[in-house]
Amino acid sequence: MTARVLTAKTIDLVALVKPRIMLMALLTAAGGMSLAPHAVSGSRALLLLLGTGLIVGAANTLNMWLERDVDCLMSRTKNRPLPQNRLEANTALAFGAIQGALSVPVLALTGVVPAALGLVALLLYVGVYTPMKQRSHWATWIGAVPGAMPALMGWTAATGRIDIAGLAVFSVLFFWQIPHTHAIALYRLRDYDAAGMKTLPGTHGLTVTHRTILAFLLVQVAVSFLPALLGTAGLAYLAFATVLGAMVMYQGFSGDGSTKWARNLFLASIVYLPILFTVMVFDGRA
Repeated sequence: MTARVLTAKTIDLVALVKPRIMLMALLTAAGGMSLAPHAVSGSRALLLLLGTGLIVGAANTLNMWLERDVDCLMSRTKNRPLPQNRLEANTALAFGAIQGALSVPVLALTGVVPAALGLVALLLYVGVYTPMKQRSHWATWIGAVPGAMPALMGWTAATGRIDIAGLAVFSVLFFWQIPHTHAIALYRLRDYDAAGMKTLPGTHGLTVTHRTILAFLLVQVAVSFLPALLGTAGLAYLAFATVLGAMVMYQGFSGDGSTKWARNLFLASIVYLPILFTVMVFDGRA
C-alpha cells in the first residue's frame, strides 16, 4: 500500500468518527468535569477525554456502518467513505468494535459511574436510536440522551455521583438538541423522506413541527437558567444565557416555519450552544 493510499484510508477512517461531533463531545465532557465542585488530576482528565473520544468514535462509526445503504440515498451523506466504497464495510465494523471495546475499560479508570454512562450512551445510540430513525420521529428524543451524556460523564468523573447540578448541565445539552434536530429535519425533509427516515415534519407535517420547535425553544431557554439558579454558574453566565436565549427566541418566533426559517434557526443554534457552554464553564470556575 502506497503512502498516498494509506493517507487516504486514514482520512476515511477519521471521517467515520465524525470529527466535528467528537470535538463537541470532548468539549462538553471537559466542561462538565471542570464545572464540578471537585478538582480532578491531569491523568484522570486525560483518561476521561480518551474514553469519551473512543465512545463517541465507536457510536459514530457503527452508526455509519449500519446506515451505509441509507446514506447512499441522501445528498448530504452520499459522499461518505462507505457509500462511496472507499472503505470495506467490515473494516468500518472492526474499527467501531475496537473503539467500543476499549472505551469502557478506559472510562472505568475514571470511575464506575462515567463508565456506565458511556456504555449506556453507546448502546442507546447504536442499538436504539440508529434503527429507530426509520421507525419513529421519537428517535430524536432517544438520540438526545447520548448526545448530552459526555457532559454528565465529565461531571461524574469529578464527583463520582449523579446529582441535581450535574443533571442540570446535562439538561441544557439535552433540550438544546430537540429544536435543533427538528429544524434540521424540516429543512432537510426531502433528503430524509428519500431515505425512509421518520421525522416529525415527515410524519406530522410542517405546522406541527413549527409549533413543536417553538414550544421546545421555550423549554431550552428556561432550562438554560438552571446552572445559575443552582449555583453551578454565576451572574455572567446568567447574563449570557438571557441574551443568547433572547437571540434564539427572536429567531424562532419571528419566522414562518419555512425551510429558510428552519435553516436559519439551525445556524443560530450552532452559535448558541458553544458560547453558552463556554461561558458556563469559565463562569463556573471563577
